[in-house]
Amino acid sequence: MDLATSEHNHLDPHEAPPQTLKDLFKSWKRSSIESINQLDIASGETEFLGSVPKSRLQSAFEDFSGLPLDQHLELTPIYGFKDLPGLFVLPSLLPPSVQKELLSRLLHRDLSDPRHKTNLHLHYDVSYPTENPSFFSAPPASIALHPKDAKVHKPLSVKAALEKKVRWVTLGGQYDWTNKVYPSEEPPRFPQDVAALIRNIFTDMEPQAAIVNLYSPGDTLSLHRDVSEEVDKGLVGVSLGCDAIFLVGLHDEKSGETHSAVLRLRSGDALYMTGKSRFAWHAVPKIVAGTCPAYLSNWPEEEFPKWEGWMSNKRINLNVRQMRGSTSVASMKFLGD
Repeated sequence: MDLATSEHNHLDPHEAPPQTLKDLFKSWKRSSIESINQLDIASGETEFLGSVPKSRLQSAFEDFSGLPLDQHLELTPIYGFKDLPGLFVLPSLLPPSVQKELLSRLLHRDLSDPRHKTNLHLHYDVSYPTENPSFFSAPPASIALHPKDAKVHKPLSVKAALEKKVRWVTLGGQYDWTNKVYPSEEPPRFPQDVAALIRNIFTDMEPQAAIVNLYSPGDTLSLHRDVSEEVDKGLVGVSLGCDAIFLVGLHDEKSGETHSAVLRLRSGDALYMTGKSRFAWHAVPKIVAGTCPAYLSNWPEEEFPKWEGWMSNKRINLNVRQMRGSTSVASMKFLGD
């Protein structure tokens, strides 16, 4: 058993984060655009480690989209962090065409699949679209969510749900957020095209569960650790839309020191957390308004013109993990051919 797995076995998902990270979170939640503009992934404590082979990326992207890439692939660098072993950042990993296709599959097909639970299912009965597999196909004013207790909650229109109320949807393993465990029953099948896209790039993990987070400016994600999975396989995060400030840190119980990094994640960037950093504390203290790239900002106007510009102030994060299976030490196999 490797060190990361041994440490993982006794981590408490309910444990409070270190005060140092709490203070950092509060500071960056209030941060100015001037401070945010100083964040640069290629400076500070990062170190250049290599790049992902273009041949692997081209194959993965074309398999996913079913079409030849309509643009030249740039070299995708990989950065690591000296004090955060196992944390890798891949800026601009996904080209715009792949970002757009991934966004459409996640928010049209997967969000409208009744097997994929959202934060709203606890308090609402959801009416799913029947003719078109997308909530965006419904009239914005139509009622799609009916409260289980009308004394506590009001009915929600499609517009109200999509603009602010839907905060996350789970794919594959349906995580129990109250008890912080995965149910023992067989989960819905993870979307195979999304799994293949992730697996073809990050070859040492098997996508089995994911959470798709939907953020607007003013939203945050509090400090936490992802420790409910049975294995220490890497965790992949993909950003789409507006920029986000990402805080990550490791606390050394022996020395009492807390090492941390603050990153500005842009659309198309990917994070890979493995080894010791697989179980690091992490959070999103801020979404940077008005930073969605032009090629995504009008989505989904091509299919649903009434919703043009919906994405302009949104950030979507796809966070993929492996629940069960063999364990592994920190790996950089995605660097190889």
